[in-house]
Amino acid sequence: MAKSTKAVKSTRAAKSTKAAAKPDKMVYYFGKSKTEGKGLAKTLLGGKGVNLAEMTSIGLPVPPGFTITTEVCGDYYKHGKQLPKGLMEECHDAIAQLEQELGKKFGDNDNPLLVSVRSGAAVSMPGMMNTILNLGLNDAATEGLAKATKNERFAYDAYRRLINMYGDVVMGLSHHSFEEAFDKIKKKYKVTEDTEVPAEGLKELCEAYKDVYKKSAGEDFPQDPIKQLQLAIESVFGSWHADRAISYRRIEAAKGNTEIANLIGTAVNVQAMVYGNMGDDSGTGVGFTRDPNTGLNKFYGEFLINAQGEDVVAGIRTPQPVAEMGKWDKAAHKELMEIKDKLETHYKEMQDIEFTIEKGKLYMLQTRTGKRNGIAAVKIACDMVKEGLITEKEAVLRVPASDLTHCLLPSFKPTARNAADVLCRGLNASPGAAVGKLVFTAVEARERFEAGEDVILVRRETSPEDVEGMSAAVGILTSTGGATSHAAVVARGWGKCCVAGASDVEINEKAKTITVNGRKFTNKDTISLDGTTGEVMAGEVETQEPKLSGDFAKLMEWADKYRTMKIRTNADSPADAKRAREFGAEGIGLCRTEHMFFEADRIIHMRSMILADDETDRRAALKKLLPFQRKDFEGIFKAMAGLPVTIRLLDPPLHEFLPHEAAAQKDMATELGVKPADIKKRSEALHESNPMLGHRGCRLSVTYPEILEMQVQAIVEAAIICAKKNIDAQPEIMIPLVGTAAELRILRAKVEETIEVTKAAKKHEGELKILIGTMIEIPRACLTANEVAEYADFFSFGTNDLTQMTFGYSRDDVGGFLPDYIEHKIVPVDPFQSLDQAGVGQLVEMGVTKGRSVKSKLKIGICGEHGGDPSSIGFCNSTGLDYVSCSPFRVPIARLAAAQAALKQAK
Repeated sequence: MAKSTKAVKSTRAAKSTKAAAKPDKMVYYFGKSKTEGKGLAKTLLGGKGVNLAEMTSIGLPVPPGFTITTEVCGDYYKHGKQLPKGLMEECHDAIAQLEQELGKKFGDNDNPLLVSVRSGAAVSMPGMMNTILNLGLNDAATEGLAKATKNERFAYDAYRRLINMYGDVVMGLSHHSFEEAFDKIKKKYKVTEDTEVPAEGLKELCEAYKDVYKKSAGEDFPQDPIKQLQLAIESVFGSWHADRAISYRRIEAAKGNTEIANLIGTAVNVQAMVYGNMGDDSGTGVGFTRDPNTGLNKFYGEFLINAQGEDVVAGIRTPQPVAEMGKWDKAAHKELMEIKDKLETHYKEMQDIEFTIEKGKLYMLQTRTGKRNGIAAVKIACDMVKEGLITEKEAVLRVPASDLTHCLLPSFKPTARNAADVLCRGLNASPGAAVGKLVFTAVEARERFEAGEDVILVRRETSPEDVEGMSAAVGILTSTGGATSHAAVVARGWGKCCVAGASDVEINEKAKTITVNGRKFTNKDTISLDGTTGEVMAGEVETQEPKLSGDFAKLMEWADKYRTMKIRTNADSPADAKRAREFGAEGIGLCRTEHMFFEADRIIHMRSMILADDETDRRAALKKLLPFQRKDFEGIFKAMAGLPVTIRLLDPPLHEFLPHEAAAQKDMATELGVKPADIKKRSEALHESNPMLGHRGCRLSVTYPEILEMQVQAIVEAAIICAKKNIDAQPEIMIPLVGTAAELRILRAKVEETIEVTKAAKKHEGELKILIGTMIEIPRACLTANEVAEYADFFSFGTNDLTQMTFGYSRDDVGGFLPDYIEHKIVPVDPFQSLDQAGVGQLVEMGVTKGRSVKSKLKIGICGEHGGDPSSIGFCNSTGLDYVSCSPFRVPIARLAAAQAALKQAK
C-alpha cells in the first residue's frame, strides 16, 4: 500500500535533528584500488557485502562500490531512525574513491557515475528488502549520459526506471500509477513490449513519471544525487522492518532458524552501475552453479538481452536459459562458465550468482550460497566429496538437517505449486503434501477412507478421540492449536501433512462446510495442504513422490560414522517401529500405550473399565484389554529385536476416553448396555478444570494400580513369548509425570512385584532384563533429580510438558499469541519446536547433573518433540545425553543433526 504524502512528510518531520553517535568505522570499500572488507564477518558486512569483497579480491570482474555495515542499521533504529553522525561523510569519501577509479563523477552533467543501492543481511532474505538502481540521475545528468554513451534511448530508459523504483520503494508511491502512464505511452506508439518504445517515447515517459511522482508525493523528483543517496540508504534500512521482511524472519525463526532471529539489521551495498540495457550487445542474468532442484553439476540459470536485472527477477519478460547464451555471445558465456568453476573452487559450495554484460563485457554483481531443496543438497554434498572439493566431515556439516524432510515426504510439483489458488496460511505443523476431500468427524473420515477416498480431516482442534480419523486422513487441518498440539504431534509421528492454527478457516461441522475469507467449501470439495509452508489451497494440486537415492544412504553412512549419540524413535505400533528401523532408529524412546486403546475393538473395554463401580469390575474390563496390549508389545519387540523399547504407562486423564457429545454418549450406552445418563454422570465426575495438571500419568497408577498391573503384565508376557521365539526383546518401563521420589518409589515397587508375579505365573525361569525409569517432565523432578534417581534405571525428558510447565504456556493454545511473541522478540523461536536452552535447558542440565551424581552411568534421553529438532539435538549432545527420540520420519534428520553436533563439539 502506498504511503500518503502527509504520512511521508509527517514521518520525516517527527524525526529528531539530533544524529546518532558515530560508530568506529561504518563504510568498507571494495574495488581494484583497495578492498577493505575481505575476511570480515558477514554479521558485520552482510552476506552480499562479504562476497562482493571476496570476489573482488580473487580477481573477478566486480563493479566497485562500498558497504555500509549492519551495525549502522542497528544504530539507525536505536536512535529513532536517524543516520549516525559522520555516515554521509564516509559515503562521500567512498564515492570520491569510486569516481577516481572509474573516471566518472557522481551527479556530473556530462559523464555521470550512477550507483545501485541494495540490502544485504547476514542471512539471505531474497526479495524481502529494498533495491534502487540507476541512482544519481537527474534531468541534466540524463542528457549527459545520453551524450556520453551515444545512446539516448538507453539513458532515458535508465531514468524512467529510477523515477519508478525510487517513487515505489523510497517514497511508497503506487507502482500501478507508473504502470498506467507507461501503458499510455505504449498505446501511443502502438507497441506492446517495453523494449519497443523508441527514445522519444521514453523521454515523454520520464516527464509523465515525474508528474505521477509530484502528484503522489507532493514534491518534485529530487534532482540532488546526494539527497537521493541518503534517502535510498534510509529506505533500505527502513525495509528491514517492512511487513514482508518481518514475516519472512518470523517464519524462518519459527522453523528454528535462530541465526536470522538474532540479526540486528541489514547492511547497505552501494555499487557502481553496469548496464545490461545498452542494446543488443548487452544483457543480464541470474544463475546457480548447480541445479538447485536436482543437485546435478550443471549450470542452471536464465538471461535476458538488453535488460536490467529487475526484468529477470520480476518476470516482466520471458528469459532464455543460459545454455543458449553461447549462441548470442560466445566469449561472455565461456567467461561465465570459467567464473562458475572459480567460484565453486574458492567457496567450495554451490553459488547463486547475478551477472550483467555491458557491451560484451561481463560483470559479476553478486554471489551467495545457493538455496536448494534437500534432495539437491544431499547430491551436491556427496558429489563435492567425490570431486575433492570437500571432505566427508564437511559434507555432513554442509546439509541442513531439517532439509532432509524434502527427501522423505511427498511434495507438490513446483509448476503446480506456483499456479495454486492459496486460500490462507496456518502453522506448518507437519511437512508434506496432502490432497483430499473435506471431512469433519473421525467417523466420516474412516467411512470415506474405507470407501476409497482420500480425505483431509478438518477440526477446530483434535483430541485422542479423533485418532481413528487422523489415521484414515491423508492430511489434517485445524483452525486452532500450535505446532506441538495433538494434531501436529500425531501427524508428525505418522508422517502425515498437517496445517494447524489456520485461524482464517471458519468451521461449521453441522453444515459440513468451511468458510475461508468469504469462500465456502463443503465435504464434496477438494483442498490441498502444504505442511511445509502452512498453506491451504483450493482444489487438487499435483504432487510428486520422493526418490531416495544412493547419495542419501551415503550421507547417512557418514553421519553414523561421526555421531556419538544414539537415535531412537517415538512409535506406538509394529508398523511405526518397522518404518523407523528402516530409517535407522536404534530403539524406541517412547511408546505411548494410550494410542493402543482407541481402536474400535479396544475402546469398548477401556470405557467399561472407566465406568466400572469397583476394582473387581475394573479388573474384569482390563483383563479383556490384556491380550490386545500383549499382542501390540510382541509385534513391537519383534520389529525392534535386539534394540531397547521404552514403554510409557498410561498417561492421559481417563475422561479423554469418553465421548462428551450427547449423540456419541447415546451410541456408547447402547453398545455397553447402560443408560446414557450413567455415561454422562461418569463423564462429569471425571471432568477437570485443568486436565493437563490433573489426574493423569503416575497419579492414575497410584489411584488405580490395577491399570499399571495389566500393562506391566502385558509387557512381561510379550517379552516371555519373544524369548521362547529367540527374539531379543529389551523392554524398558517408563512411569510418566513423576514429580516426587516417593511416587517413583511406590510405583517401581509395584512394577517389580508385577514382573515377578507374571514370571511365576508363566513359569519363566530365564532372565528378563527390564529397566524401570521415569519421564522427567515436571520442573520439580529436575530440581530433585538426585532423589528421583535413587529409584530410576533411566531418565527420559518429556520436553513437551516440561516446556509447557516451565513457561506456563498451553501448547494447544499457544498459536493465538506466539507469532506476536516471536515478532517482538519476546521469544526467538517457538519453544515447543526448538528447546528453550536458557530456561528449560537449564532444568534439563540440572536433571542430568543431579541424576548422575547418584548414578554415574544413569541412561538419559529425550523423547519430546524437540528430539527431532537439529538445534535441540545439538544441545542434547553437549549436555551429555545418551540418545534422542523422535518420530519415525525425523530419524534421518536426527542422525544427521547428531553427527553435526558431535563434529562441531569436537572442534
